[in-house]
Amino acid sequence: MNFISSYLNLPITDPTWVFFVVLCIILLAPMIFTKLHIPHLIGMILAGVLIGEHGLNLLERDSSFELFGKVGIYYIMFLAGLEMDLQGLKQNRTKGLVFGLLTSVIPFAFGFAAGFWLLDYSIPASLLLASIFASHTLVAYPIIGRYGVNRNKSVTVSVAATMFALLFALLILAGISGTYKGDNDMWFWIFFTVKCVLYLVGIFALYPVVIRTFFRKYSDSVMQYIFVIAMVFFAAAMAELCGLEGILGAFLSGLVFNRFIPHTSPLMNRVEFVGNALFIPYFLIGVGMLVNMAPLFGYSEALLVVIIMVVAGTLSKYIAALTARRIFRFTHTDGLMMFGLTEAHAAGALAMVMVGTKLEVAEGVPLMNNAVLDGVVMMILISCIISSIATDQAARKMKLEEETSAGNAGEEEKQSRNDDELIMLPINDPQNIEPLINTAIMMRNQKLNRGLICLNVVNDADQSGLAQAHSRKCLAAAERIAAAADVGMQSQSRLAVNFVNGVIHAMRENNASEIIIGLHRRRTLVDSFYGRFAEGLVEGTARQIIIVNYLIPVNTIHRIIVAVPERAEYESGFYRWVERLSRMAGEIGCRICFNGTEQTLNLIRSHLRRHHQSVRAEYSLMDSWDDLLLLSKDISFDHLFVAVTARPGTISYQKSFTQLPKQILSYFSNNSLMIVFPDQNGEASDNLTFSEPHGKQLTSGGSRITTWLSKWISNMG
Repeated sequence: MNFISSYLNLPITDPTWVFFVVLCIILLAPMIFTKLHIPHLIGMILAGVLIGEHGLNLLERDSSFELFGKVGIYYIMFLAGLEMDLQGLKQNRTKGLVFGLLTSVIPFAFGFAAGFWLLDYSIPASLLLASIFASHTLVAYPIIGRYGVNRNKSVTVSVAATMFALLFALLILAGISGTYKGDNDMWFWIFFTVKCVLYLVGIFALYPVVIRTFFRKYSDSVMQYIFVIAMVFFAAAMAELCGLEGILGAFLSGLVFNRFIPHTSPLMNRVEFVGNALFIPYFLIGVGMLVNMAPLFGYSEALLVVIIMVVAGTLSKYIAALTARRIFRFTHTDGLMMFGLTEAHAAGALAMVMVGTKLEVAEGVPLMNNAVLDGVVMMILISCIISSIATDQAARKMKLEEETSAGNAGEEEKQSRNDDELIMLPINDPQNIEPLINTAIMMRNQKLNRGLICLNVVNDADQSGLAQAHSRKCLAAAERIAAAADVGMQSQSRLAVNFVNGVIHAMRENNASEIIIGLHRRRTLVDSFYGRFAEGLVEGTARQIIIVNYLIPVNTIHRIIVAVPERAEYESGFYRWVERLSRMAGEIGCRICFNGTEQTLNLIRSHLRRHHQSVRAEYSLMDSWDDLLLLSKDISFDHLFVAVTARPGTISYQKSFTQLPKQILSYFSNNSLMIVFPDQNGEASDNLTFSEPHGKQLTSGGSRITTWLSKWISNMG
């Protein structure tokens, strides 16, 4: 092997060739190992073993692997916090704490017993080995993202347990390190506690303010991405200054950013793409390059250490996952997922063993020798392989179970799959393009994956060509934004005599279910509030129309306040707008407060319980539309006010709707705004039947009854 290395002038040191070899591994490993039905994460690690200095010596583990490797592990922990279901974490926090305790204490006991009795280590060395067993790293988490089961309860519980286990191990490490450095006294722990408290206050109190301020002032995609990564590394660096691990800071920053980066946004797509394409594979390859197989065949101590550490570490994590599964009454697949995510040892274990080799119990005598270091590295390799296989199998089973349950779904799920959803976005103002597309992306049904339709209407009388050039520019900008979010878009430029006719004809030709448009910008005092185009669309089509006007970026909205009129549940498009707003609230991660009559709120509450359990919804009684003045007192500048209105002559229409523009200008002029005109032709999703006090029944389906009652109610009003 040395002869080959010297003959070929290895290892390769030229940066261009180094990067080329790494990219080839990142490209080929998934292709090869996918055919072998092996998770490609294993391929990255094994490729690192092969090309490292202990293998073919093709590449040297230089500073680039140190840098990109650290970025990679931070990326894994950051994505774990960023993609976590915060509402699910809140609901399962007790389970996460219990599992965290189990997956820390049981491996800790195994590790101490293995070190003290089997390997004959000292008590401090055994405690340090036990802390290595107690911690784990979410190396297999990218597999979760690939299968799209990030919000499964077992995943949420496992990620929460990871943070508890890491913090538990770090406290043990801090105590051992402080003992040998001579500063392990009461003042050391007081100072350590104060630093940690200040750090947590800074993360959860100051970080949101800085993030919200930046996102409101800067919308450039590159600047936003750099800002996110900079904040992640700052949180990691500050964690290390406090005596904690940087991966803990990366995870906590992910929890904070979770609120500001919607899961379907272009920014989220960029964050995931860069991490999964480059930094995370770099980290996995770097882990493989650390593995040295030679000592296992040179002397028995290293082999004994490896066997004991691998068996004890794997068995203890399996027992912890099995115990937690039975306590929580989870399924076998959930238990396998919990074991897979908590089995891998990587960054934390390596950092702890390096501390052990640097601490000296006597002059020139380290607390841990090289045999332990080699054993930990081998344990990292084997545990990552076991973790990847277990997580891949569990994630595949979860995905299959989801598809099977969807295939055996009830009537509501079947109707959802047969939904006619196809959102159209008429655009003309460049300032409205990105907010409109972001709104549509948040409201769309990701399972249908039908994409969006972007439309620009050009006046047929225009002879200069400027309008057509403007149309192409707007549509190109819309396509770029949609592509950044990995959402399909069909762009259309249409010649028409007027805007309204062009949009209505396009809706009919494309069978669009609804449109989302920007609010008219009033140029003169005689201009109407909605604008003549919006008014023409409301009169010319019975499909759902959503008019939006954001004063702040969508992802910085703190709360959504919805005003629902009386009898709104009788409209055939009732569940359509409820579904759209619920999806939007879930993507932003903010609270949504519905204000309406008791009967209407009960139906909304029932729908959200069945389909959007993770959405944080509140319900307040509003007996009259005149109560909008009361709502305005509780609305802040970072809230979105949604007014659900109706067309004249429909069931829920009220004469007071004519005063809505005046009320908005008077009470909500400093708030982001959304006005919803519900669909008048769609089918009600639950086919509910409502009873009037006079004993007559009102169905949401029959068009004749609806038309007659609409006129009757309008006359009564």
